[in-house]
Amino acid sequence: MDTPLYTALLKHAHRNTYSFHVPGHHNGDVFFDEAKSVYQSLLSIDMTEITGLDDLHHPTGVIKEAQDLVSRLYGSQESFFLVNGTTAGNLAMILAVCEPDEPILIQRNCHKSVFHAVAMAGAKPVYLAPEIDKNMHVPSYVSLSVIEKALASYPNAKGLVLTNPTYYGHAADLNAAVKKAHSYGVPVLVDEAHGAHFVLGEPFPPSSLAMGADAVVQSAHKTLPAMTMGSYFHLNSSRIDRDRLTYYLSSLQSSSPSYPIMASLDTARAYIQDIAEKGTLPVHIAHIEQIKRNFASISSIEVIEPSGYGIKADPLKLILRSKLGHSGYSLQNILESEGIFAELADEYQVLLVLPIGGRRMIKQETVKNIQQKLENTPPDRLPEAVDWTFPSITTLEYPQNEMRKFAKELTDMNKAAGRLHAGNIIPYPPGIPLIMDGERITEEIVQKLSRLIGMDAHIQGLLNGEQLLVYTEEEKS
Repeated sequence: MDTPLYTALLKHAHRNTYSFHVPGHHNGDVFFDEAKSVYQSLLSIDMTEITGLDDLHHPTGVIKEAQDLVSRLYGSQESFFLVNGTTAGNLAMILAVCEPDEPILIQRNCHKSVFHAVAMAGAKPVYLAPEIDKNMHVPSYVSLSVIEKALASYPNAKGLVLTNPTYYGHAADLNAAVKKAHSYGVPVLVDEAHGAHFVLGEPFPPSSLAMGADAVVQSAHKTLPAMTMGSYFHLNSSRIDRDRLTYYLSSLQSSSPSYPIMASLDTARAYIQDIAEKGTLPVHIAHIEQIKRNFASISSIEVIEPSGYGIKADPLKLILRSKLGHSGYSLQNILESEGIFAELADEYQVLLVLPIGGRRMIKQETVKNIQQKLENTPPDRLPEAVDWTFPSITTLEYPQNEMRKFAKELTDMNKAAGRLHAGNIIPYPPGIPLIMDGERITEEIVQKLSRLIGMDAHIQGLLNGEQLLVYTEEEKS
C-alpha cells in the first residue's frame, strides 16, 4: 500500500543525517531525558520543509501524492490535509463562500467552529432548527421541508451548512437537500467530522461526498487511526472558489505543520483503503458487534439507537443508558472506575466511539463489576426532561457588528429570560451551543442550563456560576 509521505519521512530518518534545522530537538538528539523514551521514535519523523519532504502550503511532491491518494479513495475533485483539525476546515470552507452581511443557512446544532467562522466573515447567519430525537433527547438532522423553506426565503444564500452525521451517529439522506440547494446555485458545505469511515460503504451510511456535497470536512483522527488534529478537506465542485479556499486553508493553518500528523493522515488513508481492497470489513464489523454484545449483557444497561425519519445510525456509535435511573454522568463515573473512558456523557446517556480494528475486548469480570456498581449506586433524581426546541428558521435581531457596540452586564440566571445573551454557552462535548451570541434567552434555556449545572456538566462560556452575561441593548457611550 502506497504511503508516499510516511515512506519519505522513514527513509530520511534511516539516513541518520545531521540536523541543523528546526525543530529544536534536532531529530531527537536534544530532548528532556525523562520523556525521551516515549517520544524518540516519533521525533525521528518530526521534520520540517527540507529537501524531499515537500511543503503543505505549496505541495508538489510527496505531500501532493499523499493528498491525491486521499482524493482518489474518497472520490473528491481534490483533497487537502489539515493539521489544525476539522475546526480549521470549517473556518476555511465558510470564509471561502461568505460575504459581509450576506445570508448563509446553518444547521442550528453545528459545531461552534461554524458559528465562529460566520462571525469572522461578518455574514448573516440564518439558523435552521433540527429535528429532535425524542428518545435520546438530542437534536439531530434538519428536515428537507425546513431546508426548502429556508432556500425559498433566502435564494441568495451563500451556502447551506449541515452536520452529517451528528455526534451521536444520526446520518441523514442529503440527496434531495443537495439537489434543492444546487437548483438555487447554493453550495452545500458539510461538517462530516465523524464520518471519515463512511467511504467503506455498508453497513456504514453514505458519505456526503457521494450525495453531491460541494465541500466536506472529516476528522480522520475521530474514527480513523490518525493523530489528533489530523483531518481531511474535500473540495467537490466549482461552486466554491478554489483559490479563495486555499488562501484560507493556508492562512488559518500553521506555517510549521506537523509532519507526524500529516504522515498519520497518509497511513490512515492506507489503513482504510487496505480494508476496502482486501474485503476485510466484515471481520471488523464482527469485532464491533461483539463489543456491543458485551455491554448489552449488563442487565442494568440498555443500548439506545438513534432514530428519526430516514435516519441511518452509524455502527461505530454506541449509546448506553442506565435502566435504574442514573444520569449519563453517573454512568460515566461508574464506567471510568472500571477503566472504560467514553467519548462523552450527557443528562441521559453515555456515548462510546468504537474502533475499526483492534483486539481489546471488555472482560467478563469488568461487566460484572459494572453491573454490581450500578446496583449499589443510588439513582439520580432527574428533574423532568427539557428538550431542545427552536423555531424552524431564525435570524439574529441585531447584526453582529452592531451588537459589539452594546454594553454588557451580568444578570442572575433566574432573571435572564427575555434578555439578549452575550457570548456562547456551549456544553462540551459535544461543542454544540445551547445559546449563541445575540440570541434571546428563553425560560426553556434557563431550565436546561440549570439542569446541566446541577449535574456538574462541563460548560464553556459560563460565567460566575449562576449568572449570565447579557447585552444592555444600548450602545456603549
